[in-house]
Amino acid sequence: MSSIVESMMYKHILIPTDGSELAQKGVEQGLGLAKALGVRITVVIATDAYPLAGLTIGAGWVPTVEEMHSFDAAQKQFADQIFSRIIESAAAIGVAVETIQVPNSRAASAILQVATERACDLIVMASHGRRGVGRLLLGSQTAEVLAHSPVSVLVVK
Repeated sequence: MSSIVESMMYKHILIPTDGSELAQKGVEQGLGLAKALGVRITVVIATDAYPLAGLTIGAGWVPTVEEMHSFDAAQKQFADQIFSRIIESAAAIGVAVETIQVPNSRAASAILQVATERACDLIVMASHGRRGVGRLLLGSQTAEVLAHSPVSVLVVK
């Protein structure tokens, strides 16, 4: 019986965030759950690629290497600021956190990639809970993760 319970226990939680107030709800739930279970946590942030609209390239403008590096550095700085707040919150409750920034990536793709690569067995993430046209128009990274995740997903509203 104990082997069944042990196989059902989570050992490594992945917590995606974008730094928003909504995502913070998922972070808080994930940290609390990890503390209660005594498990590992990895926090992931996917940052966007340089915004290259077809019109700018079509108009003959192409960003320089320096502009691309500057953009990437700003994205890393943004992620590091979010990570530092999460690390501080986790330390306050006695939980260690590993952080990963996945640059130039869509959130759902990055979440699924990291969950697989790091052998996470639970993803804890927030969602607006939109349905119908609202979800269709706005898209839903959470819905994509739910549809394609190889592991359990806990969605926090």
